[in-house]
Amino acid sequence: MASLKDQLSGLVYSTEKGQLCSGCGEAVDACVCSELEDQQRLEGLDGVVRIRRETSGRKGKGVTTITGVPLPESELKTLAKKLKKVCGTGGALKDGVIEIQGDHREKLKGMLEKEGFTVKLAGG
Repeated sequence: MASLKDQLSGLVYSTEKGQLCSGCGEAVDACVCSELEDQQRLEGLDGVVRIRRETSGRKGKGVTTITGVPLPESELKTLAKKLKKVCGTGGALKDGVIEIQGDHREKLKGMLEKEGFTVKLAGG
């Protein structure tokens, strides 16, 4: 653990650059932290898209989650929007995981296979 002096000595704002990123120390406009994080996420994938149904932590409401999609964050948002439209429901994109409200595993599997992904139904 760093000392209190080290924790408080970090530059937060510069009159030259404006607001600074806490991760890389660059200006917020020139920050590359999100791109590096996205590259690390893509490197950790095995190429198989997994679809599963989850209810834990959602007060019993079923949600279909899609993980392992080998696309950058911007393309992942577009894919999530397309999948939500096909299913006719809402959903979200959180930390590289697409969540679709309801149980739409078979419909999503067919759709993703048409897109050219290797799909596996995970869980029960």
